[in-house]
Amino acid sequence: MERQMLRSVLERLKEKNLLLECNKEVDKEFEMGAVLKHFNNKRPMLFNKIRNSQISSIGGLYGDREIIYDLLNITHENRIERFMDAIVNPEPYKILNNGPIKENIIKRNIDLEKLLPINKFQEKDSSSFITAGVMVVKDPATGKYFTSIRRLQVNGGNKLSALIASPKLTNDFLKLEKQNKPLEVAIVFGYDAAFLMASQISSATYGVDKYEIDSRLRGEPLELVKCETVDLLVPANAEIVLEGRIIPGKRETEGPFGELMGYYGHVAPHPIIEIDGVMHRDNPIYQTAFPCREEHVSNGMIREIELYYHLKNQLDVVDVYVTEGGGYRFNAIISIRKQKEGDAKTAILASLGLNKDLKQVVIVDEDVDIFNLQDIEWAITTRSQASFDYVIVQGALGSSLEPSHDLRGVTDKVGIDATKPLNDEKEKFSRAIIPGYDKIDISRYFTDI
Repeated sequence: MERQMLRSVLERLKEKNLLLECNKEVDKEFEMGAVLKHFNNKRPMLFNKIRNSQISSIGGLYGDREIIYDLLNITHENRIERFMDAIVNPEPYKILNNGPIKENIIKRNIDLEKLLPINKFQEKDSSSFITAGVMVVKDPATGKYFTSIRRLQVNGGNKLSALIASPKLTNDFLKLEKQNKPLEVAIVFGYDAAFLMASQISSATYGVDKYEIDSRLRGEPLELVKCETVDLLVPANAEIVLEGRIIPGKRETEGPFGELMGYYGHVAPHPIIEIDGVMHRDNPIYQTAFPCREEHVSNGMIREIELYYHLKNQLDVVDVYVTEGGGYRFNAIISIRKQKEGDAKTAILASLGLNKDLKQVVIVDEDVDIFNLQDIEWAITTRSQASFDYVIVQGALGSSLEPSHDLRGVTDKVGIDATKPLNDEKEKFSRAIIPGYDKIDISRYFTDI
């Protein structure tokens, strides 16, 4: 029985009847994406028959936070503590001499589109795109390992265009490029939830080795092996690993690509990766993700941790939700235990100042379910007045992933205080309740439920 990476995940999903298997032949161009999108990218699906490919593919794997919780043996209530523990208490990884990833090694005549069922998802996408690959790099100065999910445009043969928007990754490459040196990379497919969540921790913010965060999060050392053509370590039990170099002085036009918020992103020149080696298991499973929900579910969960700890030293925070509708980065709902009338405004100002991406924030009391849109709308409607409770910050820096920002190059940010007043002697803002409602077992009343 596998313990690490994708095959251990598949065993767990099958045990819980959470994996859908598609045995009908599907086309990697548009059709697979349509099926994934039908389930809102929240249902893990294994495609066993892909036209013109001998390799199966899995998608929708980490689009549901409840599945991530289950795979990591954590709960919603302890998630923030567990993730922060992994950041501040990293543990060593383990290097093996060999592993299943080395069952097949290719170093010649690499044609990525012939080798892998790489998807084209949307009508105007410029090419096929790798969307779930985790890029591995090593810090040239410290030797620490950094991982992140990067979108990669297929340019034919063994070449990819890489969107390396991360400040840390960009700076490392540019420093090497000035010396006319390439940046070695590996791209990993077939990983588990611990590897995914570790990849979403900000290297620039915490400066920690992602592999050591992974080891702490999974509760045992992450098992790694050496690559064949680059000086990097990769998971021994991954499905597929591409080994290559980001080449100095070369750029190729990338895009358009159907992005995070359902719009096409910018067309721009980006660095080139040349793939020199491929390792894969016998009967490998390619990993894909409809853009860009799966990556951003996990990224949003890490943003919740950062926002929670940013606020907790200033006021009593109950919980934080960086919302799905806001692309897991632009909108947040925060519940607090209000102690002073200025607490909600403090939460608004602190939240909007945390990072440039956050555009809208709503502050509610602890009796509001921040994961229930109806409850949030109710709180805004009944506990706020625009002239008193809305805070608008004009002309702030935003994100180019949100297209209205690009109209002027700046973003207006909004905070809503949807908390009830502390002085509510007549209890006008107290919710009507049914005694014992939370203990009702509805199956006692209807036998077919």
